[in-house]
Amino acid sequence: MHLTRFLMNTARQGARKLLASPQAMHAAVLSGFPRPEDHTRDDARTLWRVDQRRDRQVVLYIVSPTEPELTHLVEQAGWPRSSESWETRPYDRLLDSLEKGQRWAFRLTANPSRTGRKTENSPTTQRFGQVTATQQIEWLTSRAERHGFAIARQADGELNLVTYDRQVRRFTRNHGQRPVTLVTATYDGVLDIEDPALFRNVLTRGIGHARAYGCGLLTLAPAQPTS
Repeated sequence: MHLTRFLMNTARQGARKLLASPQAMHAAVLSGFPRPEDHTRDDARTLWRVDQRRDRQVVLYIVSPTEPELTHLVEQAGWPRSSESWETRPYDRLLDSLEKGQRWAFRLTANPSRTGRKTENSPTTQRFGQVTATQQIEWLTSRAERHGFAIARQADGELNLVTYDRQVRRFTRNHGQRPVTLVTATYDGVLDIEDPALFRNVLTRGIGHARAYGCGLLTLAPAQPTS
């Protein structure tokens, strides 16, 4: 597995086009892999997420089974003259080091949603986005155990978790088709690993729906010690 960090140049029209359409970004990411087996395996798939940093830099993160070749993205939406356009690092060392009881800070952009019927008499079920902050937090905490982790609590007993950049995005998948409506939220928090095998699966396969559209990629950082 590999983790890639790509710096977007938002002054370029190509970058703005990709950032406006998860469908276009998905296609651009997969174009970095010559064969299907390079971006999707039984035990892993390619995940991506766009982060807006505090310094106003926009960064595309990609986790993938093999190393991507992103020259086409540099030419379309990056910094062609920069030696830091993108950086790819092996991910397996981190994955192999995960153990029960470890505490990590994390970030996740997800599609919090539920399946149900639009009306009591509807013949089929459909997916509905969870739009309130309370619903979105409950969505993640209800899935944590099955994915091998628990959200840590602060000294006051509250969950060490915040949601932000909560959006309802609408975009077209293909010309002439009905628009896609996608509820997204970004989570920052601290977690404790409870089952390393299940948790590794989250890091390599994602969590929730809409993973092709920039949702589901959970990344880790060292947790700051509590005072």
